[in-house]
Amino acid sequence: MKKILFRDMTISDYVQVIALWKRTKGLGLSDVDSRAGIRNFLQRNPGLCFVCKAGKKVLGTILCGHDGRRGYVYHLAVDEKYRKRGIGHHLTEMSLDALRLQGILKCHLFVYRTNKEAELFYVRQGWQKRTTLNIFSKDI
Repeated sequence: MKKILFRDMTISDYVQVIALWKRTKGLGLSDVDSRAGIRNFLQRNPGLCFVCKAGKKVLGTILCGHDGRRGYVYHLAVDEKYRKRGIGHHLTEMSLDALRLQGILKCHLFVYRTNKEAELFYVRQGWQKRTTLNIFSKDI
């Protein structure tokens, strides 16, 4: 396998990123995930969204932003063939570190109740499940 590289997500990654999101079980997409929507999101949240690549192939991605008070992870996805290699953990830590540098000290994410695989991943990473809202939070 080619060398794995982690870097900022750019709109030029969109075709591969949206394809990965679409084939990731348990990840919900909507109209805001259009090319224009993601372009706007990346412009509003520079340095918070990342991709993992091997050569030209996107293996994983994280879409993260903040509202000035709290951070939010919207989409974390790793190609099924490349899971259990620390890619998801590394992408998450990159976004959390970037949030911390911007003065954001708590991050939330949303997981569908039926997505037990994602729930287990986040619990193993130290996120706290907020059962009244089905939100996971982590002080960072």
